[in-house]
Amino acid sequence: MASLAPYACHAGKSRGRLVPEAEAPPRSVFARDRDRIIHSAAFRRLKHKTQVFVYHEGDHYRTRLTHSIEVAQIARSIARALHLDEDLTEALALAHDLGHTPFGHAGERELDKLMRDHGGFDHNAQSLRIVTRLERRYAAFDGLNLTWETLEGLVKHNGPLIDKEGNALGHYKERGLPAAIIEYAEVHDLGLDQYASLEAQVAAISDDIAYNAHDIDDGLRANLFKVIDLGDIPLVGTALTEVLKAYPNIEQSRLAHETVRRLIAAMVADVLKNTKQNIDRLHPKSADDIRSASEPLAAFSGQMKEYNRVLQRFLSHEMYRNLQVLQMMDRAQRVIRDLFTAYMSDENLLPADWRDGTPISDHSRYARQVCDFIAGMTDRYALEQHKRLFDLDPLFR
Repeated sequence: MASLAPYACHAGKSRGRLVPEAEAPPRSVFARDRDRIIHSAAFRRLKHKTQVFVYHEGDHYRTRLTHSIEVAQIARSIARALHLDEDLTEALALAHDLGHTPFGHAGERELDKLMRDHGGFDHNAQSLRIVTRLERRYAAFDGLNLTWETLEGLVKHNGPLIDKEGNALGHYKERGLPAAIIEYAEVHDLGLDQYASLEAQVAAISDDIAYNAHDIDDGLRANLFKVIDLGDIPLVGTALTEVLKAYPNIEQSRLAHETVRRLIAAMVADVLKNTKQNIDRLHPKSADDIRSASEPLAAFSGQMKEYNRVLQRFLSHEMYRNLQVLQMMDRAQRVIRDLFTAYMSDENLLPADWRDGTPISDHSRYARQVCDFIAGMTDRYALEQHKRLFDLDPLFR
């Protein structure tokens, strides 16, 4: 492995874990974080959590698990080219979706609405709850006791959460920071007013690359649009033309794959070129220089950002807002709503290992337990529980 850049996170200089632990050679502390994430129950459950299509719609569509693995592959490649710590980058890529509910963003929207009077629901905050509290495998602590660098990357991979005066930023500006993040930051300061490491930034932009490119593949597989519909989309159309010129008689399934892999390659090349230019301009001497910068360094060029905006508009119209997808998501939201209402009405329906003695009369604390339970469900388990409680499968009737 090539030597790390000075602006990379160096495992030997980690700020450590909240609960001190002896090191475990030959793994670095970041490799150990990655392994703990892979062995967590939350990571295994991603196998049956929706990316876009609910699990019963076919075995060939991406799930949260396969998406996370694809993000990790792209992120490691970029990290290697930038001489970053690959283990930390991979850990963050694998962990970024741990807090997602069943049924994708539709499930998250419904759970957030149901929790409106109890602090709401946010999948990034839920990821933090999982790795610091809800995973209960180790004798000495709750959670996974990950390093400071992994936790800050998990929480801040999209940028600072507050400004220097402590005001919430981004999508937290109107609703405020989730309680889970505030409470954890009180005992373990994650520098919420700064950017995260370059490793975390690479994991975040790799998520964008994988999401856009592979949703094209899944959309074509589901016949939500045709290959010919992609011809006028910048970058995608160029990749499509290259494939058809080289292989005029190529079959449709190979055409889709060849187009998508060229699209990924083009976006990765753009990120590398633009990020290296940003590094040359800033001349960071340490990971802290990356954190204190006024903007993220791992980013697309202006032209690529515009290409991605056009692609996202296309996918939004043709895929995410497709009537077939919307109808399924409406039914999925009903599952979440019915389960939440049932558990909130009768505490005996909640499994014993999810109850900590909080009485149902303590509405907000009890609601958070119900929320944790539902958020951790797979699509399949949520449907099974709904059928058990209501003798009704709303996805098929």
